[in-house]
Amino acid sequence: MSDPNAIQQDLVAHRNNINYPRHVMVKRVIWGALKPLFRFSPRKLYSFRNWLLTRMGAKIGKNVIIYPQAEVIFPWNLTIGDHSIVSWDVKIYNLGPITIGEHTLISQGVQLCAGTHDFRQPNLPLRTPPIKVGSGVWLCAGSFIGPGVSIANNAVVGARAIVVRDVEAGVIVAGNPAKVIGVR
Repeated sequence: MSDPNAIQQDLVAHRNNINYPRHVMVKRVIWGALKPLFRFSPRKLYSFRNWLLTRMGAKIGKNVIIYPQAEVIFPWNLTIGDHSIVSWDVKIYNLGPITIGEHTLISQGVQLCAGTHDFRQPNLPLRTPPIKVGSGVWLCAGSFIGPGVSIANNAVVGARAIVVRDVEAGVIVAGNPAKVIGVR
């Protein structure tokens, strides 16, 4: 017995959505071929990984450290300011633009997700709202930053926090969903 008020998802139409233009598909293929060079590069070769990302369109500041186990989905949608660190097992799911400020620390296991679907449409089309992480921010281990979120300068996001709303400057947030628990 079906619910007459249920939303009918059309997953066949969803599979046939054209989410990216041809030039993006070409970049995805090229990045897919280059990814092993990034992932299996020796840990200390930060400059090499930064160079590789910039060849694919990323904007990387000075003295940026990105560990080889970090995953960047679309380098051309990534901007990182000077002296920032992206640690082990960080997933930068940047289907939309992700901007990270200067002197910002992204700890191990953090996920930045700039992609979602419009659940009001039966074919669930892709949406790519940007994420902005300010300068002097610390995203603690395992935190999740959702699509369209802005984290202002000098904020701290606690370990395993789920951030789905903007975070003001200089505050500490934690929990699921993340709430202000203090000031820095």
